[in-house]
Amino acid sequence: MKPRILLIGSTGQVGRELAGTLTRIGEVVVPERAALDLTRTPDIARIIHDAYPQVVVNAAAYTAVDLAEKEPEKARAINTEAPAAMAVAAAELNALLVHYSTDYVFDGSKESPYAEDDSTNPLNVYGRTKLDGENAIRDSGCRHLILRTAWVYATRGKNFLLTILRLASQREELRIVSDQIGAPTWAHEIARATSSMLERHAAAAAGDAPPTGTFHVTAGGTTNWHAFATAILDEAAKLPGANPWLSAALGGGSIVTKRITPIMTADYPTPARRPAYSVLSNERLTHSYRLQLPEWRDQLKAALAST
Repeated sequence: MKPRILLIGSTGQVGRELAGTLTRIGEVVVPERAALDLTRTPDIARIIHDAYPQVVVNAAAYTAVDLAEKEPEKARAINTEAPAAMAVAAAELNALLVHYSTDYVFDGSKESPYAEDDSTNPLNVYGRTKLDGENAIRDSGCRHLILRTAWVYATRGKNFLLTILRLASQREELRIVSDQIGAPTWAHEIARATSSMLERHAAAAAGDAPPTGTFHVTAGGTTNWHAFATAILDEAAKLPGANPWLSAALGGGSIVTKRITPIMTADYPTPARRPAYSVLSNERLTHSYRLQLPEWRDQLKAALAST
């Protein structure tokens, strides 16, 4: 019997992708947006109990990293208190909770990829609220998959990819930070990995379920924001001139950027501090689930080819 999957956050970058990939695993239930206020924990408990799912997938989050410094209460409500309420309800139903977290739970002081059990030390409100959400899930005792990812982008929504294309239609020079190191990860690949993990759980015989816990799910390889921006414009230049998605991303114009100048983080101060190095090791994911996401540049090519 296929499981019932409650998908929360279906309109976000990862959620939109999950809405398509999860249907091959089970019955996907999406609560009406008006019925679910993530700042109201009673709503969350009621929605989950009414749906009575075997799996709860939480793809909702407060992701405005800089704005979180001004709105810590709202960030905490969505990133900490909401997942805590989901975890309690999931535990009561013996459902599996899938929750997404971030590389920003780390401070960036390490010089090699972070493992799941490395010490956390978030530098900003966003990272702290996401870490507190992780800990609330663990403390609840529910069965869970906490999937940390990084530098997420998609061909819809608000993200670095679309920001760079918009700015490239307006400015001859872009000044982009080059001393923050990470792995840009396409939302589609995160959804595909999640679905593959859940397929394993759905197919497992009683007492033979695959591992749960915390896993890193990011693109292979490493880069920086400057190199990522350069790659975005390089790949966009290969798209057909009549590509409607690219035309919309450029606001109906064309790419006018002639230079992408690397700058240091200190030259571009932001309200929230960011880790200088936030590459995550995917070894646990590969070992436990035999999954390995493509290299970041290959993901970017595939994302633009899909438009």
